Amino acid sequence: MNEFLARLAQIAVLVFAVTSMASVGLACSFTEVVYPLRNVRAVLRVLVANFLLVPILGLALPRMLALTPPVAAGLTLVAMAAGAPFVVKLTAHAEHNVALSATLLVLLLPATVVFIPLVVSFAVPDTPVSAGAIALPLFLTMLLPLAIGMVVHGRFSYWAKGVQPIMSKVSTVTLIVLVTATFLANSERVSHLLRTGAISAAILLICGAFLIGYALGGRDPENRGVLALATAQRNIAAATVVATEGFADSGVLVTVITSSLVGLAILFPAARVLRQRLAKRRSTHPGQLCLMV
Repeated sequence: MNEFLARLAQIAVLVFAVTSMASVGLACSFTEVVYPLRNVRAVLRVLVANFLLVPILGLALPRMLALTPPVAAGLTLVAMAAGAPFVVKLTAHAEHNVALSATLLVLLLPATVVFIPLVVSFAVPDTPVSAGAIALPLFLTMLLPLAIGMVVHGRFSYWAKGVQPIMSKVSTVTLIVLVTATFLANSERVSHLLRTGAISAAILLICGAFLIGYALGGRDPENRGVLALATAQRNIAAATVVATEGFADSGVLVTVITSSLVGLAILFPAARVLRQRLAKRRSTHPGQLCLMV
């Protein structure tokens, strides 16, 4: 049964990633996604938040909490992996700028592919990581569907409007399947982690990453909210690939999966709070628009 659930979760990861990114591409034009990248200072803030401050936090927490090596390695992988497709769903739930979240994905995904293979060997010694093993899955399941969706949006906008809601619903259903199957398949390991301090470490990492993103998000509250969500929602797919390819101890993979569940439990309520704050702001200051990070 556990083998079936694990396989179901693997399939759900792929379907969720593809449909989420395709849904974003079908809803956004190339200009909407790429234009904010012209703001060099904003891009630097995003990179510093995701590839400097959060990884430092991920390296510090295991030492502060005296975590076991597998748990420490899993938490470090989560901290180093940025650019998760699920941030699009979180941003939509927060009723913030979905196109901006897609922009951050376009920036963070390729950077993650380069960053992890270069840094993980220093952060976690004796861990062989293949850049190709990370790059190809990310390209096929995330960047390619996003690009195809934007092409369809630009050339067949009427058709894109009809397909985009379907893709969005499919991604929601597969997300539910993914979370349920992952938890059921690893329930015993997750319960074991409750006694290791892994849950507390994951909570501190996600909350710390959220605050880092919010602090570096610029002056506009909506932009701060998007960057906070994008920084806190780590790329579990990339972290899972590295955990599978480079570690024999299953505790590393379970820590990554558990961190993803912790992230969902924290960030959905956080997105709801951001939505309420934005609605209040819009009612107080109608007509204001969010233009850049």
